[in-house]
Amino acid sequence: MGKKRILIVEDDRDILGLMKHHLEREGYAVVGAATGEEGLRLVRHDPPSLVILDLMLPGIDGLEVLRQLRERPKGRRVPALIVSAKGEEADIVSGLELGADDYLTKPFSPRVLVARARAVLRREEKPELPESEIVRIHDLTIHPGRHEVLVGKKAVDLTFTEFRILHTLARRPGWVFTRSRIVDSIHGESYPVTDRAVDVQIVGLRRKLGRAGDYIETVRGVGYRFRE
Repeated sequence: MGKKRILIVEDDRDILGLMKHHLEREGYAVVGAATGEEGLRLVRHDPPSLVILDLMLPGIDGLEVLRQLRERPKGRRVPALIVSAKGEEADIVSGLELGADDYLTKPFSPRVLVARARAVLRREEKPELPESEIVRIHDLTIHPGRHEVLVGKKAVDLTFTEFRILHTLARRPGWVFTRSRIVDSIHGESYPVTDRAVDVQIVGLRRKLGRAGDYIETVRGVGYRFRE
C-alpha cells in the first residue's frame, strides 16, 4: 500500500512548513494549499486520505471550504481535521456540525497534531458498524435486535432514547458527537429536543450503566464521545 496522503490548507507558510515536516517524518505524503479555493481544487482532482484545514484563510474561509467539501461526492467522505486559532466554543461547534472529525486549536504541539491526524485516519479504517450489528466494546454488549445492553453479564434496563444514544456513540468510538447530531441520529432532523434534554439523558444513562458510564466522555462545549 502507498503512503497515506494528507492535504494541508494553511496560508501561513511557517505553520504549513512545520506541519508538513512533522507529518512527513511519520511517513505521510503531504501536499499544501494556501487558499480554500486551491484546496477544493486539489480534493476534486485527487481526494486525499485526510484534510487539515485552517479556518482563517484568504478568499473563502475554512468553514465554507468544509461546507463545500461535504457537498461534493469526492469530498463527502474525506476526513477533516480543523487546526485554527479560533478556539471559541461556537467555532468548534460550527466546525463539527459541518462535518469536521476533530478540532485542534493553535498554538499546538507537533506531537499532538501528529497524534490527532493518526487517530482520525485510524478511525476511518474502522468504519461505523451497521445498525443491526451487535456492538461489543470494553465490557459492554449492545444488541440492537433485542434492544438489550449487558455490562459484563448484567442486563441494564434502558429507555428507547437512552439505548439509541448509547448505540450511536458506541458504534463510532473516539468520534465526537455534538448534541444536535445525537438528536438527529435518534429522532431525525428538526426534532424539538434541546441541548439540555440531551445532557439529562446522558446523566441518566451514565447512572444506569454504573462503572461503564465512564466510557461516555464529555467534550467540553461540544458534546460527547465514547472512549476508544
